[in-house]
Amino acid sequence: MREIELSSTTNIRGEKMSHKTKGTKEWADSNVNIFSGCSNNCTYCYARKMAIRFKRKTNENWKVMELNKKAFKRNYRKRNGRIMFPTSHDITWLTLNENTIVLLKLLEVGNEVLITTKPDIRCIKALCKILEGHKDKVQWRFTITSMDDATLKRFEPGAPDFSSRLRSLIHAFDAGYKTSVSMEPCLDLDPRRLVYTLEPFVTESIWIGCMNHCRIGDLNSKDTLETWYEIFRDVPKIRFKDALLNKIGVKLDEK
Repeated sequence: MREIELSSTTNIRGEKMSHKTKGTKEWADSNVNIFSGCSNNCTYCYARKMAIRFKRKTNENWKVMELNKKAFKRNYRKRNGRIMFPTSHDITWLTLNENTIVLLKLLEVGNEVLITTKPDIRCIKALCKILEGHKDKVQWRFTITSMDDATLKRFEPGAPDFSSRLRSLIHAFDAGYKTSVSMEPCLDLDPRRLVYTLEPFVTESIWIGCMNHCRIGDLNSKDTLETWYEIFRDVPKIRFKDALLNKIGVKLDEK
């Protein structure tokens, strides 16, 4: 593959950015979390890896979600830029009440919030109704990494199945919300069917990323990532995560 020089990358607002970003900073200016641990228990999760490494959690109890009472009770102020919520845990049916309370705290003072989740359709139906009055400040970012439930169960054992995620995307789209998708890490060797299934219900962007914290054969190979890039590089709604671009030699101009 030829080496391609880019002068900038594009963020979730469709704005040009002249610097290389990393992690959640590719999507938002700050983040908020209120739980330690996540019942999704995804094998590739960076937050899980760091919590275990620094002995904040163990491999056994990471999937037990413990409320951070200080973060939960905090009175949040208006921040500069977009807030990503959450980043190190998910919004689950059992934690919906606490997550909703904090989301409303963030939105009621005028914050713009990117809500990231592997969506449970029950949660999304409830939240779309509750957050109706703040619709202009909300964008959904649904993590949908594969169409195959066996694959999802292998890498994201506690997370909802594909049907729940697709139904959630369609529901939020039909309710008039801004919608976007994260395919990081993309778990389908050929993601074309997944992309074309999701694209009609996406108002903003579909982000494709690779596996960063564990290796899974061909999904990590440079050939695979180059193929994804060549297939989707001209699709208007597609965005590539910086880690993927770096692995295939696409350079971003760091001014």
